[in-house]
Amino acid sequence: MEERLQKILSRHGIASRRKAEQMLAEGRVRINGNTAALGDSADEGKDVIEVDGVRLKSLPPRMCLMLNKPRGYVTTLQDEKGRRSVAELVQDCGQRVYPVGRLDLNSEGLLLLTNDGQLANRLMHPGGSVRKIYHVWVSGYYPGAAEKLSASIEIDGRPTIPAKVRLLHEKDRIAMLEIELREGRNRQIRRLCACAGVTVTRLKRVQEGNLSLGNLPVGKWRQLSEEEIQRLEV
Repeated sequence: MEERLQKILSRHGIASRRKAEQMLAEGRVRINGNTAALGDSADEGKDVIEVDGVRLKSLPPRMCLMLNKPRGYVTTLQDEKGRRSVAELVQDCGQRVYPVGRLDLNSEGLLLLTNDGQLANRLMHPGGSVRKIYHVWVSGYYPGAAEKLSASIEIDGRPTIPAKVRLLHEKDRIAMLEIELREGRNRQIRRLCACAGVTVTRLKRVQEGNLSLGNLPVGKWRQLSEEEIQRLEV
């Protein structure tokens, strides 16, 4: 499949897309022995691409996994405290993949892992364009708590984008909420709940972008199709 050279160089970690454009303008990139121009495309599977006379090495096939993370696992590849890591749950996928964002130790649900740094950066961009939906169980619920949870709070000196909150069920001050975020600030939902005076008893991410966790068993993963990955990139 042909792609713009800027995208290929960025995926290989050679340069940002803007820097890659500059490299093309300087004549530092060649395709099949010919100097490439800005706007040119290439097929990594067929064409020989060189940067400053050095041929690009083939990257492994792009892989993106959806894991149903259990509680009790840290979202890192290894942990200095010896705690269980999500890396243990995907070690049979055949490639080295990295978590996209985080779910804290006591949170569960949908977690993406990928070997595509460009995709990971897109999904974690601080601009807050990718929505994430959580089911949150709380104790101490009271009338008006949902409105307080929808308010912006300050984290690390910056205000958060207000969350969308919907009450799904409530009985005897025990409630289940649906909370939608447009950014993934550090422990944002737990901080919102603390500010609103309710206590989180369970937190589960059920959707990211247009991907839903569905009936994926706890602790299991599945590989996303190329079509699903492309929808995430929109």
